[in-house]
Amino acid sequence: MSGRVLAVLLATMCGARAPAAAQDSLAQAAERVRQAWLGHDAQAIVGQSAKVVLQIPGAAPSTPLERAQAIELVRRHLEGSVERAVSLAVVREVGRGQGYVELDRRYVVSGTSDERHETIVVRFQKPGGEWLVSELRSGR
Repeated sequence: MSGRVLAVLLATMCGARAPAAAQDSLAQAAERVRQAWLGHDAQAIVGQSAKVVLQIPGAAPSTPLERAQAIELVRRHLEGSVERAVSLAVVREVGRGQGYVELDRRYVVSGTSDERHETIVVRFQKPGGEWLVSELRSGR
């Protein structure tokens, strides 16, 4: 009986680690940003990044911005639009602890019906155990 309890305990402990390990992948980080973009959750898009370079409409190309300022500018970029679809077009690691993602965004401006297209390039860095957004660029 105690062997079964030990086996269940070990299985539970291993299961608890699996989601954390999955979060380490660039694909998981990309999917989190995609979902956040669909939900217009600027805070989740920027994530825990301390500084982010932004090149989006409504914001001058920047040197790295503090997290709070980056969140506000992303929020402003998203307001007034309605997402039709956001898909992952590219997820690629380009070096140790560096990668990028291309999001294909289809949206309409609130009050209109003309669908627009925007490619969003998100650069990530992995200084520790988590992929962090380092740059967000619009490629309209």
